[in-house]
Amino acid sequence: MKKILVINGPNLNLLGEREVEIYGKTSLEDIENETRKFAKINKIDVEFKQSNEESEIINWIQGCMKNNYKGLLINAGAYTHTSIAIFDALKAIKIPIVEIHLSNIHKREEFRKKSFISEVADGVIFGFGSYSYILAIMAINNLLTNKND
Repeated sequence: MKKILVINGPNLNLLGEREVEIYGKTSLEDIENETRKFAKINKIDVEFKQSNEESEIINWIQGCMKNNYKGLLINAGAYTHTSIAIFDALKAIKIPIVEIHLSNIHKREEFRKKSFISEVADGVIFGFGSYSYILAIMAINNLLTNKND
């Protein structure tokens, strides 16, 4: 089984409660459960993590290689637009990276249109709500399957 890490950043623990008009009513736990089901069908083992702490997210990213993750899905929340430290950590790992956003960041505030993560990600999925995670699993599976092409 391919092993991938899914990192969720600040305030994503409040999904389903916070700004439901933007993020929907689905909780992060619900997203995790649905994503795990889809991943299992595709022979992918996923580990989910969520933190409001930038340093913890950086440590998880740095640990990807040591923990034999084959790919990384990341929804860094607000850190997407602010964290050079997360950008630097992502540059250091040599596995496929897919950036995820629930909302269409280009239909939102101007500051959300700039992502430090996009510059190092192999792909970006946004605007499909909780289904963005399923699409990200499909994308990372494709990247891993076609890695040697």
